[in-house]
Amino acid sequence: MSVTIDIAGLPAERIVFAPSPLAELCMALHALSQPAHHPRLTSWTTATSASLDPCLADRLLEADFLWRSSFSDIFMPFAGIPGGSGLPAATLAEELDVLDRLDDERFVGAALEHCRLALYNEGGGPSPLKDPAARARALELAAARGPRQLHFSVRLLDDTAAVRVWLRRLLEDCDEAFFARTWERLEPGQSADARHKAELLRRKGLAAALKDVSTALGVDEGLTTITADKMVHGTATATDPRIGSGLVFVPTNFGWPHLLVLHAPEWRPVVHYPLGTPEPASGPGSVELLQLRMEALAHPMRMMLCRSLARAPYTTSELANVHGITAPEVSRHLAVLKRAGLMHTRRQGRYAQHQLDLGTVARIGSDFIEGILR
Repeated sequence: MSVTIDIAGLPAERIVFAPSPLAELCMALHALSQPAHHPRLTSWTTATSASLDPCLADRLLEADFLWRSSFSDIFMPFAGIPGGSGLPAATLAEELDVLDRLDDERFVGAALEHCRLALYNEGGGPSPLKDPAARARALELAAARGPRQLHFSVRLLDDTAAVRVWLRRLLEDCDEAFFARTWERLEPGQSADARHKAELLRRKGLAAALKDVSTALGVDEGLTTITADKMVHGTATATDPRIGSGLVFVPTNFGWPHLLVLHAPEWRPVVHYPLGTPEPASGPGSVELLQLRMEALAHPMRMMLCRSLARAPYTTSELANVHGITAPEVSRHLAVLKRAGLMHTRRQGRYAQHQLDLGTVARIGSDFIEGILR
């Protein structure tokens, strides 16, 4: 399993390393919503959450699926503007201006990415703004996420312009509340890392630069294809004439263990890579329990299911849709994971939602956590 980026014919000067304040705000919001993914950020997430105005915290909950379980491409709008520079802007305000330039079709498709993961590589299928069946399906999947997600999705489809204004104001309020201070502290280090990797690319070549970004990245001998070792299939091209050529590497201090690759059709590819190294793993429990859990995780499909379940609660039908298998097959795999104590289930209205127990899985080892969350 991997995501590949076709770079055949891409000029070296079109491979760029640059920080993105909007992309980093996305990762900061993700860390706040999923602190279990980021134990090294506990001090920051705890202090920031405690200081949030309750009204702002409630507003964040309305749209948290934009950053909680998947990372919406709207946080990298520079990659989706045909004929644009294809590069992040220097300030959050400038990047929000670029976000305003995304047409409604792209904006809504990216905002509803969490409802359309199975169609991501195909461009999302028919637009829910125009196709009644696509709208009904998107809302059905949003409902399985919960009432907040459904309410937001209905608002998004019924009054896209108003939601875009609401979202921009929300992100501006986050900047005022906590992100501006955070970005002021992080930006110099990210810019320095970007300069270092650009110089490494110039002096030692692409293979060396990729290795410095992440051991999960590699390039073929002909320098035509970059491969990201991820538990997902995907392809992208850095020379699509419909959108323009280019490949951007964006650093993040909030990212580990996630290595993100934007590979949506008709968007420039972006690699969002974490800075820093993981903490050492703690030891497992009993040998018998470890054996039971490793056997549960040995099946490739259960590994894929764990990738989804680590990010957010999913229903059986959602998992079947995303992974292209039947609901009974999903149920059988989930039963194995549950017997091993690796997941839990809770009711959300008429839906039963399943989620990986990250605390338990973390005791198996950080390599597994990094692999499924990459």
